[in-house]
Amino acid sequence: MPTALVNGARLNYLQVAPGSAAAEDLVLVHGLATSLAFWYLPYASVFSERYRVTMFDLRGHGRSELTAGGYAPQAQAADLEGLMDHLGIERAHFVAHSFGGVVALGLARRAPARVSSLVLADTQVSATRHMPVGTWAHSRRIQTLLDRHDIDLDVQSPYFGYQLLTRVAEVILRDEDLPEELFELVGPPLARYPRRTAKRWLELIERGQHELLGDDGLTPEVLRSLRFPLVAMYGDRSRACATSELMRTFWPHAEFVTIPNAGHFFPSSRAAEVIAACDEFWDAQLTAAPKVA
Repeated sequence: MPTALVNGARLNYLQVAPGSAAAEDLVLVHGLATSLAFWYLPYASVFSERYRVTMFDLRGHGRSELTAGGYAPQAQAADLEGLMDHLGIERAHFVAHSFGGVVALGLARRAPARVSSLVLADTQVSATRHMPVGTWAHSRRIQTLLDRHDIDLDVQSPYFGYQLLTRVAEVILRDEDLPEELFELVGPPLARYPRRTAKRWLELIERGQHELLGDDGLTPEVLRSLRFPLVAMYGDRSRACATSELMRTFWPHAEFVTIPNAGHFFPSSRAAEVIAACDEFWDAQLTAAPKVA
């Protein structure tokens, strides 16, 4: 696969040619502990019917370079902008999962004119992470599960997902048995190459934890200033779903979609529903676009 040198890091990327030479650009941004493969099947082939699709590995992920630093959300937004510059993409639509949504929103903060529209999938931002959001609907069941396996984590922690992924990665590298019900919570990133993915994640956390989990600069004022078309999807079994009501106050113009019986990684398990929602969203934009004389 090709790479681009962006802000001192080699970033791995892949483009899928569109069905039409006049097609607009679409950039797919994965979340933490995954890679561009998260979006490859079936999204890339389906979305390329209407867009030129670009996927890439975030710094320190997949086949992109594991650098000494540069993992803060603002820095990774700069990486995204630099990659777009390298590829000659002036403006694009975006679909982004989890931390990838933070990166895409960071780009919108830096250069809002470069974002045509944005689909967020289960993204949390600093502005909502520490706000009181009530009890997570599935917190008791998951807390009981963790307690039963002597895993000392608090599901109400604002960084519970990262902490659980780290703990599971440590178990995998110690070659200990991992209960299937725990693996299901973080399975998609680890499913294909569990040891390699676990090792890379722990290396990344060791180098960049404070940057990755730091403030993303996406204040309520910044979020309210973003006026491009936007849809935000949340799995109803995900902790992130608890923040969606707060996100609605920032984006009264946005569409919010709840995926029933779905966890954080629903783009992997519920691709057909995500694709249908994206197509409906993009079709609505075409209908609303002013006619050119």
